[in-house]
Amino acid sequence: ASSTQCCVTMSPMSLTATTSSDEEDDSDSSTKPIRSEKKKSPASLFQTGGDPPKEKKSKKKVPAKGAESEEETPETLQKNSNKKGKAKKSKKKEERPPSPVIEVDNLEEFVLQPAPQGVTVKCRVTRDKKGMDRGLYPTYYLHLDNDKKVFLLAGRKRKKSKTSNYLISIDPTDLSRGGENFIGKLRSNLMGTRFTVFDNGANPDRANADWSNVRQELSAVVYETNVLGFKGPRKMTVIIPGMNADCERVPIRPRNDNDGLLMRWQNRNMDNVIELHNKAPVWNDETQSYVLNFHGRVTHASVKNFQIVHSSDPDYIVMQFGRVADDAFTMDYNYPLCAVQAFAIALSSFDGKLACE
Repeated sequence: ASSTQCCVTMSPMSLTATTSSDEEDDSDSSTKPIRSEKKKSPASLFQTGGDPPKEKKSKKKVPAKGAESEEETPETLQKNSNKKGKAKKSKKKEERPPSPVIEVDNLEEFVLQPAPQGVTVKCRVTRDKKGMDRGLYPTYYLHLDNDKKVFLLAGRKRKKSKTSNYLISIDPTDLSRGGENFIGKLRSNLMGTRFTVFDNGANPDRANADWSNVRQELSAVVYETNVLGFKGPRKMTVIIPGMNADCERVPIRPRNDNDGLLMRWQNRNMDNVIELHNKAPVWNDETQSYVLNFHGRVTHASVKNFQIVHSSDPDYIVMQFGRVADDAFTMDYNYPLCAVQAFAIALSSFDGKLACE
């Protein structure tokens, strides 16, 4: 059986879609029976301490009405997706199966809630560069990738910030810090290689007595340079809070800068913290490129294309992101990520110091 693959080429360091066989992957994993025997369920993979995961409660306000089935994955894709012409038009719908039906009753609740287990939430990110200063400060929009194209989030970099600072809002027209639609933010270090994602809670300076109003850190992203700078495949580490026995995110509310996800990760203090990585692409001699399997969800070459996995189960894709047009990208995420975490991780890949097309 053939499957859709996507690759990162060294020059011009882009991701291209090719068709290639899965046989190598299968034989490779069969030589490592230990790993497959030890595979955990997603619930136990991300749980940090406490009892074994309980059965999911059924009183969810935001039910997902359908799970994506692997069998629906299209078998083939045009040989070279850099050719932006014919094949793309005729096969577009077939290549990119839409998201399962997901009801978004309460947008604020939905975007902070982990994806339901067993469901891949399929989204689309569009980049709007039109209008005054949007060349420098584009607005990014996140929608569900289905017929209704339900709006989820908008993000934009703040202008007068010393470091890269993106505001994330649940209203596409209100991207102000003080507005009631502010849902989170992404902030980088001075080098632009480390990012932290916060929800809309208060700064620790304005904490109430029990700290319950203080902002949570939802994730952190670390980009490593390799010997080629950013010309080769990027290396990403994503740090997220662990999940408790009820499959809810463990709140991480740092009281100061020495207590956040990045510092805990740096000091290897991994209680209630999960470390994820981007899946390493494999070099393909035939196409002279680095290859990853995106199952038809990515059709264009880009250094920004990536998949995030847990080292204990590299076949479980926690999140994937990739280009489908000049200013359009697909973003799919699974449990335990929520939309805000995944969108912020995607926004980090656009940042100026990293962004080489």
